[in-house]
Amino acid sequence: MLTLKLARRFSERRSRSGLFAFIASSSTVGIVLGCAVLIASLSMMNGFQNVLEQKLLKAVPHVSFTKVEGTFSNWQDIVEIAKHDRRVVEAYPVIKQTAMLRSGDQFKGIVLEGIAAGGPHPSATEFFSNHSLARLDEPNTIVLGQGIAKSYGIAVGDTLELLVADRSSQQFRSPQRHALKVVGLFEFGGELDHQMGYVSLATARAVGEIERGVSTVELKVDDVFQAPRVANEVGNRLPELVYVDNWMRTQGHLYRDIELVRTVIYLVLVLVMAVACFNIVSTLVMTVTKKRPQIAMLKTMGLDNRRIVATFFWQGTMSGVKGAAWGSLLGILLASVLPDIILLMEQLLHFQVLSDDVYFVSEVPSQWRWFDVALVSCVAVIMSAGATLYPAWRATQIEPAQALHEHH
Repeated sequence: MLTLKLARRFSERRSRSGLFAFIASSSTVGIVLGCAVLIASLSMMNGFQNVLEQKLLKAVPHVSFTKVEGTFSNWQDIVEIAKHDRRVVEAYPVIKQTAMLRSGDQFKGIVLEGIAAGGPHPSATEFFSNHSLARLDEPNTIVLGQGIAKSYGIAVGDTLELLVADRSSQQFRSPQRHALKVVGLFEFGGELDHQMGYVSLATARAVGEIERGVSTVELKVDDVFQAPRVANEVGNRLPELVYVDNWMRTQGHLYRDIELVRTVIYLVLVLVMAVACFNIVSTLVMTVTKKRPQIAMLKTMGLDNRRIVATFFWQGTMSGVKGAAWGSLLGILLASVLPDIILLMEQLLHFQVLSDDVYFVSEVPSQWRWFDVALVSCVAVIMSAGATLYPAWRATQIEPAQALHEHH
């Protein structure tokens, strides 16, 4: 193809020198760096979303029904009603209450969750240490978050004192004290490690002075994004008054934040590529200026405007394709090693990027996807091709006689 050969000839290094060569190279380098950084950034957002969907939503309920007054004495009926919905994967009883944990002279407020150790129980038990779940059947035992244990120097086998408000009277009284033995730890890798403690239903009833039943029934659904609809539809079928809640209300801000940042990154993608493509415009305009005599000679030999436009189109597009290809490879490599790089920086500089007692994850995750690589590459190539329009138009406006006269 003639136009492609001309584009390659105009792009040869020996036809460039000094500032012209620098600007031509910087256009490609700009696209490479832009693609690499954007792919790595999108991969990080994918990682956060994956942790949210695959990890955090195992530790928190998708849907929960809490009795308005008292407890569910017939919680088995609630579970059966919920399971009639095909979207409900599991339904299980829990007893939730707040308590103050005392270890020596240190105090820590925690959320105490009573679960059925023999099942059904929440998916959060997947993060329990070995045999911890089975040992919860023992009276007055607790599985504690790794973050709490680490912060307060607690080990498996230690006995803790739990302080719970006395609800037997409206008058202010000293809290009730309960001694619980730590039989295991759970490690999620985020703020839940510093907030939660799990006990059996029997222990939770004893601590909360509940005679029978449970305070809450929680559901796990097959599609987490259908949780609000499932919550409303199942809640309307329940025979008792309940508070209806779902993860989109309790943790949904995390998902919305991730989507917001992803949208901002897409906007930045366009802006970064636009800046990188300005160098392509500069390069091609300089090419047109420098190659005026050659373009004039080609036009006198019969090269029409359509082929002149095609020539500069190929020249700019080749620069974009080269930058997108190298940028994609560099971006995939950077996204693959990003968690290790950040971990190394944390060790060298002695600081933690994501504190596990503040954020829902303690490490920066990364998961690159072919869709993001293709999207970034396509935007780079399309904008590179678009950047050729003005220089190509300038080339078609060259008058052969005038250009050759000025050259001589």
